[in-house]
Amino acid sequence: MVHSFVFGDGKLVERDMDLSTIPMLLRDEGIHVWVDVEDATPEESKRILEGIFQFHHLSIEDCLAPSQLPKVEEYEGYLFMVIHAVDFSRQDEHFRTEELNLFLGRNFLVTWHREPLKSIQAALDRCSKTSQTARGSDRIAHRILDALIDNYLPVLHDFGDDVNEVESLVLEGGAHANTMNRVMQLKKEVLYLCQIIRPQRDILNRFARGEFKIIRSQLVPYYRDLCDHLARYSEMAETFRDSLNSTMQLYLSMSSNRTSEVVKVLTTFTVVTTPIAVISSWYGMNFRGMPELDSPWGYVSAMALTILSTLSCVLYFKRRGWM
Repeated sequence: MVHSFVFGDGKLVERDMDLSTIPMLLRDEGIHVWVDVEDATPEESKRILEGIFQFHHLSIEDCLAPSQLPKVEEYEGYLFMVIHAVDFSRQDEHFRTEELNLFLGRNFLVTWHREPLKSIQAALDRCSKTSQTARGSDRIAHRILDALIDNYLPVLHDFGDDVNEVESLVLEGGAHANTMNRVMQLKKEVLYLCQIIRPQRDILNRFARGEFKIIRSQLVPYYRDLCDHLARYSEMAETFRDSLNSTMQLYLSMSSNRTSEVVKVLTTFTVVTTPIAVISSWYGMNFRGMPELDSPWGYVSAMALTILSTLSCVLYFKRRGWM
């Protein structure tokens, strides 16, 4: 699916025109063109990227090959940028990222992605309104990146709800055998999120410093604002990771305490019943000449000795505070 928009004097003048007219339109410095390519066939991608815009073959290769890390490269006449949109599923507690490729020139913007993206759809909806202005391809790129980064916040909130749920489960003592697996899964996911956010923040830092001449100076503060947002989201992700580490330590500590309590009970039971075992084994030998066997009070005496010795152990344990 390919959408195209032509802006003149900041206003939408034409959309979804014949792509073959784009090279002619780009010769007019007062015209800005945005072409969005979604789930294109290899033939469509080749026609647009290689035929119409004639991008460098290395940037085309980077665009068509899936990449797990964001990047930005400067080529003659345009910037190539890879950035990732993030979504979180609370059902399986997994982050899902979708790659967005941008080719940003003085008067054109090409976005290429495989799946529908909320940020792209939001920008498409805004550009579809004839009253909406778009003064420059760098402004359109900023709007797309702004919407993409803003979507990180609800994603982080959903992830934070799961982190709080696990933490409450551990604190309330309702943790079970799968709790540790869940904590480890969440730690793995937040680590993956940090690996996505940090490089993107580094890339936007280059925009915020005004490193690229294609970004007009008056727009640099807007890109700096995006960088600040990512910095806050990165701090939130780090906070979640620290919370998960604390939750794991708390879970292990509580598990160790429960194990100690079980061992304590079993040890106490063993020690308390030791007199019974000793006396019963002694009288269980039944050899001749044993005085107690001839006594009419032998059975009662053995029983009394058993009870008294057991009670003595219990009283001693209670006095020492072991029971």
